[in-house]
Amino acid sequence: MARSYNIFVMVKQVPDQGSKAGINPDGTIDRARAKRMLNPFDRYALQAALHVKKKYGGTVTAISMGPPPAVEILLEALEHGVDRGFLLSDRRLAASDTLATAYALYKVINYVGKFDFIFCGLQTTDGDTAQVGPQLAERLNLPQVTYCEDFSIENEKLHARRIIEGGYQKVEVDPPVLVTVANSYHPLEYKSFAGTYRVQQLQRNPEELGKFIKTIDLDTVGADIERCGLKGSPTIVAATEKVGEIGGSCVIHQGHSPEELVEELIKSSAIKDYLVAS
Repeated sequence: MARSYNIFVMVKQVPDQGSKAGINPDGTIDRARAKRMLNPFDRYALQAALHVKKKYGGTVTAISMGPPPAVEILLEALEHGVDRGFLLSDRRLAASDTLATAYALYKVINYVGKFDFIFCGLQTTDGDTAQVGPQLAERLNLPQVTYCEDFSIENEKLHARRIIEGGYQKVEVDPPVLVTVANSYHPLEYKSFAGTYRVQQLQRNPEELGKFIKTIDLDTVGADIERCGLKGSPTIVAATEKVGEIGGSCVIHQGHSPEELVEELIKSSAIKDYLVAS
């Protein structure tokens, strides 16, 4: 009888990179003004989780932490084929650094239940630290495979290929295991019609939707408030500034001999300024 795996995937809602998000007086991103999206790196983790479900069997649970609107990415995950989702949402989580975030998510995972695999994106576009996945593995006392770009399950063991400097490394790990998925893994497949229709129907019936997506707080998962949010975050951001938009122009030189192209390039004002500065 084939084994059915319990698969968790960590996802996060981040500001849309194409939107213009302002900065609050306290130096944090004005997320209320910014458009929202599923963290691009988490799309690869989601694809990995769904791959295990489809090829080897099991159920996929998406877990996220954020303000109430973050439920949007859990709905998106359901459209792709995820079975259920949990959103940890609590005002006391504001200003969490990676240490506080990993602790809070660790409490959520313990609350949700047993698992065989946890898939995470490499990092998030609003932080770029790549720390939460490995910190989660440490808190859960799990083996971890970072920068994983491909894998298979054979004889109930994970056979993974991970990126290392100058090449790749093949590893074999017994579940449970945490995997951070590289963006060289397979792109997230399109949503299915059936999945999209199912979510549309659920949204019309909040009581039924609540069976598949549950919003919880720190008290529900039994978290120590002193280890969450600003209180539990030893990282101090001294200042955050909005950088002006980068502008410029581009001139393409083509259709001449290499000698003529070099001559045209040298005559350009940008190169002249560079040569003078050098």
